[in-house]
Amino acid sequence: MPPSNLETSHTGEFLFSEAEGTRSREIVTIKSGQKLAAGAVLAAITDGAATAAADSGNTGNGTMSAVTTAFGVAPGPYHVNFVAATTFEVEGPDGKVIPGKGATGSAYSGGGLGFTITAGGTAFVAGDGFTITVAAGSGKYVALGIAGTEADGSDKAAAILWDACDASATGTNADTKATVIARAAEVVAALLVYPSGTTTNQKTAALAALATAGITAR
Repeated sequence: MPPSNLETSHTGEFLFSEAEGTRSREIVTIKSGQKLAAGAVLAAITDGAATAAADSGNTGNGTMSAVTTAFGVAPGPYHVNFVAATTFEVEGPDGKVIPGKGATGSAYSGGGLGFTITAGGTAFVAGDGFTITVAAGSGKYVALGIAGTEADGSDKAAAILWDACDASATGTNADTKATVIARAAEVVAALLVYPSGTTTNQKTAALAALATAGITAR
């Protein structure tokens, strides 16, 4: 049977083949607070938190809420520009307008961002706006997220832990360096280690994500 997180797996036991030299391997930082087995499927924290603020010169006094980010959203400032009292467009960090306009009172989704703007007692006017700043992710690695509420990219499989790693202490100083298989390899699917409760569909999605990095499961 495939090992669980509570069972002992051996260093590199999951590996069927890899590229010559060290091309398949990478040394990464494992985020503190975790104790992981060899063969653990990992994800990288690619996206940071998003914060929003109304522009200081706004005429309208509506509010923004429910700000979310999707996997792969680019870090940096996004500007929400009102073109009419209830209509706005969003400009990304690259200065380009994201296709499609949004409206007050309706959930907006585009460019990896999601939010809702609620009109206030004083209507917005053209030129009003909000700035949403998306922080860059830490790039640290964690066990694959399966809660379904991750907003930092940690629900996307990106690598496999070569050897057991104990970073179970908390605090920045407890982050631990470890070797992972990150690309160009073949692995034994039955020997990969997932968090307890991972569904078959989530495992299938994880293997598909690993395949995009050139890690093929057999």
